Amino acid sequence: MKINIYYGGRGVLDDPTIYVLSQIEKVLGELRVEVKRYNIYEAKNSISTLPSTLKGVDGIILATTVEWLGIGGYMTQFLDACWFYGDKEEIAGIYMQPVVISTTYGEREAVLTLENAWQILGGQLCGGLCGYVERTSELRDNPEYHRIIEKRAENLYRTISSHARSLPGSNQAVRRSVLRTRTMQLTPQESEQLSEYVSDDAYVAQQKKDISDLSSIYRNLLGENAEKAETEFINAFQSHFHGEDGLDMTAAFHIEGRDQPLVIRAKDDQISAEYGNGDDAKVVIHLSEGAMNEITSGRETFQRAFNTGDMSARGTFADLRTLDQIFQF
Repeated sequence: MKINIYYGGRGVLDDPTIYVLSQIEKVLGELRVEVKRYNIYEAKNSISTLPSTLKGVDGIILATTVEWLGIGGYMTQFLDACWFYGDKEEIAGIYMQPVVISTTYGEREAVLTLENAWQILGGQLCGGLCGYVERTSELRDNPEYHRIIEKRAENLYRTISSHARSLPGSNQAVRRSVLRTRTMQLTPQESEQLSEYVSDDAYVAQQKKDISDLSSIYRNLLGENAEKAETEFINAFQSHFHGEDGLDMTAAFHIEGRDQPLVIRAKDDQISAEYGNGDDAKVVIHLSEGAMNEITSGRETFQRAFNTGDMSARGTFADLRTLDQIFQF
């Protein structure tokens, strides 16, 4: 059995939905289910290609956090992409379980939105999970909440295993008769070519490569200033590092305008810093170049930058404290 998770939140530290998903993944892992999570905010520039990842899956979880109003922009864009570019025949056999945790009002309305959208797409539904919490610790410290989360994950597994069916809903009839996708006046050949461009990973990769090549040309034209911009943060982290016994941390800093994240690997009193692949990072931080300058110049700390919203992070508060301890700018 294969289940994909599509997380539509912002990926901020202490997001309760991320904690719930981690517990669901544990349960499904124990049931020998192949689980893969897609953080939509990490693919915000290629959301239109995400529906291609639905091929071959038995079920999905659509998860988001209600922080203000509704399901959020990333999840809305993903559902739009499913409507315009998704394989409706493939979607028809996929079960969807909504998971919505709210830190404000509206978790039930968000679940209803996800269920309506998936039924209009033609997919199957499984009972979802929603709730309101002020902070993640309320979920982490309550055994009863853990049991509820486990039961919902087991219910998804049973629903898919038994191929449970439900009576048809009116929104499925709407899809067939009223909400027809507005089509452009294209020939069959043009439509096929456009679809291939949208879903072809090789084409998208080539576009990214072309952009990267252009960036390299401009960096070469800038000469020494470009080289300095690439190395300034690396030198700052290396020169202000204070290691300690037992330290083992990998952090990836996604700086706006940089093609690759700055990956810091610190173990005991050794450190390496380079721009490259940070998929193995325990801590993932997104921030602007200005915010990074504030931190490396000593005018700001990682914890204060997170609290003021100048950066978003995936990890724990303890990780941020550790960063402030080992890098004394």
